[in-house]
Amino acid sequence: MSSGYDVGMTASAPTPRTGVAFLLAQLGAHAAGLFADRIAGLDLTPAQAGLLRMLAAAPGRSQRELAGDLGMPPSRFVPFADELEERGLIERRRNASDRRVYALHLTGKGEALLAELAQAGMAHEQQLCDALTDEERDRLLVLLRRMADQQGLRPDVHPGYRNLRPKPKP
Repeated sequence: MSSGYDVGMTASAPTPRTGVAFLLAQLGAHAAGLFADRIAGLDLTPAQAGLLRMLAAAPGRSQRELAGDLGMPPSRFVPFADELEERGLIERRRNASDRRVYALHLTGKGEALLAELAQAGMAHEQQLCDALTDEERDRLLVLLRRMADQQGLRPDVHPGYRNLRPKPKP
């Protein structure tokens, strides 16, 4: 197993070599920035896009459940969801079995925006993987999933939600 350093021929300190961790961080930051730019035209942040995707996959989940899955305190999740509700993209409905709980759902407007978001996501994926053959892309996906699993990361939740702060009101 490589340490990420090449030992030079002299007695000086080892020469750093670019390793997998650095390249993953570099590509991740680059990909995140490109994606944010791509969806800015939809008036969405990447975090908002992720929540819309989660609601499409599992509608009717409670705010507490969603906050837990995202690794966010419920107190931070509420204003985050408020922004999307104010824009008419999601709605809160009383849970039929527990009236104290709100279930979140996409609205028709939210579903339409999600379709545009899917197109943007496919274009983003294509742009990032353009240097790879289909077979190489599939193999890379398998390897990255294995690494993410080993690190205990959920495949559908970006770890950045833990640090998400609501936008201040004007």
